[in-house]
Amino acid sequence: MDKNKILIIEDEASIRELLSMNLEAVGYEVDLAEDGLEAEKKIREDRGLYDLALVDVMLPGPDGFDLIQGLNEKEIPCIFLTAKADVASKVKGLRLGAEDYMVKPFEMMELFARVENVLKRRKKLKDFIEIDGCRIDLTGHKVLEEGKEVSLKPMEYDLLLFFFRNQNVAFTRNQLLDKIWGGDYGGETRTVDVHVASLRKKLKAGARIQTIPKLGYRLEV
Repeated sequence: MDKNKILIIEDEASIRELLSMNLEAVGYEVDLAEDGLEAEKKIREDRGLYDLALVDVMLPGPDGFDLIQGLNEKEIPCIFLTAKADVASKVKGLRLGAEDYMVKPFEMMELFARVENVLKRRKKLKDFIEIDGCRIDLTGHKVLEEGKEVSLKPMEYDLLLFFFRNQNVAFTRNQLLDKIWGGDYGGETRTVDVHVASLRKKLKAGARIQTIPKLGYRLEV
């Protein structure tokens, strides 16, 4: 799988490791910098490796605001992740060229959504996702396994894509209903079970969708 690569610039080890673990779990490749000087070096030496940078504002050495000029020069989009919640800091970050600004603490699912939105907007999001020989062609809106196209219903495709983009994350049936069918959908959670069963039947990769007792489902990779 050709993965999008994200540079995480964060001086707190626990946050850096949490971001890295969660982003890798959902299919991104990551690189890490723990202070402004290390980040400057990685940005300066970048040759198109990084598709996005997640940047803490308050860093030892050059801070996040100091780093954004180099990121802009390398055309690496930036999302600030910071405890600085004041409006002046948000405005400054956005005016300097950041794509987005998130205040800590934040929900990981929201971060995933914002990362994906920025990659789409900057036309950096990879146009396919592949796991175990099962490829989702995002441009053609089709699924191929071992080189052969597999016919999926629209909601089966959407559900599979959601699982592929959120690998190793457990979801309840109600969460899946909300994400795939929409919050105003009046159907029962049994709908999710039927679609998961269909994906398991049609695709070898469907076996990776594991049932979590008393909860829901998770795509294990």
